[in-house]
Amino acid sequence: MSKILIRGAKVLGGEAQDVLIDGEIIAEVGTGLPADGAQVIEAEGRILLPGLVDLHTHLREPGREDSETVLTGTRAAASGGYTAVFAMANTHPVADTAGVVEQVYRLGKEHGYCDVQPIGAVTVGLEGRKLAELGAMHDSAAGVTVFSDDGKCVDDAVIMRRALEYVKAFGGVVAQHAQEPRLTEGAQMNEGIVSAELGLGGWPAVAEESIIARDVLLAEHVGSRVHICHLSTAGSVEIVRWAKSRGIDVTAEVTPHHLLLTDELVRTYNPVYKVNPPLRTERDVLALREALADGTIDIVATDHAPHPHEDKDCEWAAAAMGMVGLETALSVVQQTMVETGLLDWAGVADRMSHAPARIGQAKGHGRPVSAGEPANLTLVDPAYRGVVDPADFASRSRNTPYEGRELPGRVTHTFLRGRATLVDGKLA
Repeated sequence: MSKILIRGAKVLGGEAQDVLIDGEIIAEVGTGLPADGAQVIEAEGRILLPGLVDLHTHLREPGREDSETVLTGTRAAASGGYTAVFAMANTHPVADTAGVVEQVYRLGKEHGYCDVQPIGAVTVGLEGRKLAELGAMHDSAAGVTVFSDDGKCVDDAVIMRRALEYVKAFGGVVAQHAQEPRLTEGAQMNEGIVSAELGLGGWPAVAEESIIARDVLLAEHVGSRVHICHLSTAGSVEIVRWAKSRGIDVTAEVTPHHLLLTDELVRTYNPVYKVNPPLRTERDVLALREALADGTIDIVATDHAPHPHEDKDCEWAAAAMGMVGLETALSVVQQTMVETGLLDWAGVADRMSHAPARIGQAKGHGRPVSAGEPANLTLVDPAYRGVVDPADFASRSRNTPYEGRELPGRVTHTFLRGRATLVDGKLA
């Protein structure tokens, strides 16, 4: 690999510095570094971050390649500044065996736009009745450390306890989709004023909060780690804050869409706004932002959920739940957290790179931007303003809630171990 000199970038939003990449590593960080035959990227006014890490991505392969593939999903990830993604287990077949997780892992290796770490299912077939091959998936070539039935809740307390006990043996973590199924039967959107006015089945906040409360207590009892997927309510924030104050080993994530969008958008009946968990109220949105700022919520995770056109272009009740998010996540975080003064760019690096890499044990990712570290990097132009056009997406699916909306910031370059996967906003 040739040398690359990134000249004059604000590392983590700080003072302008030069960063020299030599092969797969960062060779030097300083000011006035000589080019010495290196390819030079003029980065004045841009922000240099460690490569982003997404702990919650749906790549759909195997089984739903009409929605996304590992190739298209990782191209979308590189476009959004990601160098590593964790692929959820709700594929067809379900990633509940060593064979399936190894297949996904190897597809990621072959395509090379970012590292792909499979997430293993907690239960066989996501059915919630019998533990999947947790140990075998961990011992496989994929080295699975995160387990989740995302899309479904592990609602049986005994099964959840056993899973927490099992993964404790090798330092794994169970990532819970917190949704009490009996409380959400027939639910179509957040339960509240808007659902009452529209006559749509309500999805109460307590359906999420009750599972989180149970699981943090189980994690404390077992002495294991639990991670809360896509936390969405002010009440959930308070439960996680309380659990952390007791020393319980719990981490939590919030999605970009829950930091920006509210249930008022459902008044349009546009299924692009149908998501699990549902868009909540303005009060919830503000509570989530504050919790991300103060560290109660540890990370931003996209819950990138691609769907083909026909699964979204239909009546609300029949539409699939989910939104694509890899290519817009950083822009939404800039708008909701940086431009509001709640986080600086170093905070963004923590919530979108350092912390998710630590939780998921993504080796070589989420590292400092300093000499000797792997050159997994993201270069951002924060002054850019642009209107979201899904036709420009690298993802195979187009179900974005931001179509036609102006968002700030643009990823111009992404480097995976010193190799550019995105150059001047275009995939390499």
